[in-house]
Amino acid sequence: MSYKEQMLSSLEEGNLEEAKKQYNQVLKFGSHEEKFSLAEELHHLGFLEEAKELYGNLLQYYPGEGELLIELAEVLVEMDKEEEAIETLAELDEGDPTYPRSLLLLADLYQMQGLFEVSEQKLLQAKKLLPHEPVIDFGLGELYSETGRFLEAIRHYQILIEKGTTELGGTNVHQRLAEAYSVGGAFEEALTHYEKALQEHLEINTLFGYAFTAYQAGYYEKAIEKFVSVKELDPEYHSVYLLLAKSYEHEEKLQESLEAVQAGVKQDEYNKELNVFGGKISLKMGLEEEAEAFLREALALDPGYVEAALIINKLFFTQERYEDVLEIAQMLTVEGEEEPQINWDLAKAYEGLEQYNHALKQYRIAYTYFKNHQEFLLEFGQFLVEEGLRGEAVGVYKHLIEMDPSNDEWQDLIERLQD
Repeated sequence: MSYKEQMLSSLEEGNLEEAKKQYNQVLKFGSHEEKFSLAEELHHLGFLEEAKELYGNLLQYYPGEGELLIELAEVLVEMDKEEEAIETLAELDEGDPTYPRSLLLLADLYQMQGLFEVSEQKLLQAKKLLPHEPVIDFGLGELYSETGRFLEAIRHYQILIEKGTTELGGTNVHQRLAEAYSVGGAFEEALTHYEKALQEHLEINTLFGYAFTAYQAGYYEKAIEKFVSVKELDPEYHSVYLLLAKSYEHEEKLQESLEAVQAGVKQDEYNKELNVFGGKISLKMGLEEEAEAFLREALALDPGYVEAALIINKLFFTQERYEDVLEIAQMLTVEGEEEPQINWDLAKAYEGLEQYNHALKQYRIAYTYFKNHQEFLLEFGQFLVEEGLRGEAVGVYKHLIEMDPSNDEWQDLIERLQD
């Protein structure tokens, strides 16, 4: 049994100390073929330092050998030594048969570093050398997708499909093409390729992508069907519940929408967006207690969640629970959130509690933000009239007249206030 075979056997048995001795024997006395073969095995097993040492040893005998340089570079990448890997690949001669492969590896490295233009240059250089190599078109498709150049990504994915290549490195090209079409808003084309991808292989992320694209395209029944399939395959796929609930809402299936929210909250109890949507659906169904519970839970998860605060305040106003409005507003203030609508809510709440000085202060703050908001101006103007602040009220109604010069009622009111 060779030293290499002895070492691999020791590793399999978990005898690391003996394996180390046998590794040193290979390093000192093993043939070049044995060292190369062991380096490949150790790389595969995750013994990166040893693999690196063996490739380095062989390069002393075969300096500039392309296969060795690429294998060493791949080990260095896994060791998070990207710069060293780039320097290693720079030693490779352009005439070496493995040079196109080195360009692909360099493209990956530069893409990892965010140097997308350099990565593109390496891929295009490789394509000139090997114009019909599928891996290069796939690499360009991936690069262009990552950088938002979806038309170019689509072109390279299409090249692969036209040549009959629908899968590379465990990645379905139809699925990638579907994603590129979907992001670009070409939903019909995206759905076609999602269907083809799923025919070849049922994969949950592809299924979710199909459902989400159907949702974006307005095919809510189809979206529901696919979202439900995702949920059945993996109930812990948290992203599915909110979109499923929204799909049901679009179809006016409010009970099913609420049930999707309830199921989602059980799986993902910290999802504040799901709780807010549950509050909205409950309000549409007239379930005020359930709505309040959802919205309070959202605020418990995020006390500065403005959307939840504004929705629950609307509910409190219908119930004339002005103290609760103040409580919510105070919560947002403590969190440091600045939202003009909260000032308007405070003004109305203080007015409801007959704390008119506080109400006036909040109305005046809100006025700086809502000078062109007709509903606000009408409320503020009426409040000022009732408080006897005629001069200020005239200014508010003049703003309203600017928005609607033909409104005789407001003009008459201004004249009465001035008299």
